[in-house]
Amino acid sequence: MKTFYQIVLLIFLSNVFSCSNAQTIKTSGAQLASVDYKRLANIDTLINGYVSRDWVKGVVTIVVKDGQVVQNKAYGYSDAETKKLMQPNSIFRIASQTKAIVSTGILILYDEGKLSLYDPVSKYIPEFAHETVLDSFHMSDTTYTTVPAKRDITIKDLLTHTSGIDYPEIGTDKMKAIYAKAGLRAGMGVINDNLIDDMKKLGKLPLAFQPGEQWRYGLSIDVLGAVIEVISGESLEEFLHKNIFEPLGMKDTWFNLPQNEYDRLTTVYTEDSLHHIIPWSKTHLNIDPDYPKITHQYFSGGAGLSSTAFDYAVFLQMIMNGGTYNGKTILSKRTTEMMLHPQLDFLFNGKNNFGLGFEIVTDKGSADGSRNAGTFDWGGYFGTTYWADPKEHLICLIMTQQTPNSHYQLSSQFEQLVYASLK
Repeated sequence: MKTFYQIVLLIFLSNVFSCSNAQTIKTSGAQLASVDYKRLANIDTLINGYVSRDWVKGVVTIVVKDGQVVQNKAYGYSDAETKKLMQPNSIFRIASQTKAIVSTGILILYDEGKLSLYDPVSKYIPEFAHETVLDSFHMSDTTYTTVPAKRDITIKDLLTHTSGIDYPEIGTDKMKAIYAKAGLRAGMGVINDNLIDDMKKLGKLPLAFQPGEQWRYGLSIDVLGAVIEVISGESLEEFLHKNIFEPLGMKDTWFNLPQNEYDRLTTVYTEDSLHHIIPWSKTHLNIDPDYPKITHQYFSGGAGLSSTAFDYAVFLQMIMNGGTYNGKTILSKRTTEMMLHPQLDFLFNGKNNFGLGFEIVTDKGSADGSRNAGTFDWGGYFGTTYWADPKEHLICLIMTQQTPNSHYQLSSQFEQLVYASLK
């Protein structure tokens, strides 16, 4: 039985889609009566202040309102050592922003009738049959016991991160140890592995919890990438280019960055023990920051893409349009509504829900923040954040290449200034 909130959200999304179906992003520079540009300019003061204090090396922002770019600027340096200035079209490693794109890829196959959301993953990758769940674990020798899973994990479990799959390298200690012993990695910077082969290894390992009972970030979307490869007979790279990037004109989104675009790739930074910003070394966390430039055949569905702020804004506009953009239909209207509908029976982080690929802001989540209920959002490991607010017909991204960042408040302050500029 649908809650009152769910019914209202469905009506709201339906109205949004009907109003915005034809919108493409315009870059004419025309000013909108609904935006206070003097207030919007406070973003410049904010970010330039962070750069001048050396709290961040470089930033790109974009704000799209009613299909019109009202702000798209670059601040600071793409590479601080060489003083190469950041540009609005600089290319960023978008890490987990890859997840929503790959989730869209799975839903394309759903629209084509090639899978069901309730299909067991074992239908496509047999190694996921007869799953077990971790029971006891001994850190001293990484041995463990398991109990049988109560049911198979499904495509929907993967989309909503309720599969029981954890993350290598950045997950819980127990599961990190189990995954490390099996030779599995989180996806970023993996070059020569084979995606399907690695996901087959994952299928033979225990789950962290019973399917559907919790929300946990992990390799679920990498598994979906492998499912796309199995069903389509193409690499994930080929499938996404043919079905999403090319029809949307996303010319700057890549797993393997073309050589003629290397100069646009931003430098990655981290912090030392004193919180000084330093370049990310080739061995830091076992991730070579040059991985977009290294030709690879492992296409991480959860973390592998690089892109620009504008390209990703186009992707988000397509979703907000109800699955279409510039005359091209990527997803059906109904499937896009499902994507943006809260799918969990609980609030995964205490205040918001999760759809089929995005966090979905609830009334509770909007009570102490700027984003309206129904906003869909996420971000990436290296310091990129996005959200799309259907109520305001608003799309925003703020992109850096630094993790961790002691001055992480920048993103929330940027958000405050964006909403303060809306009339």
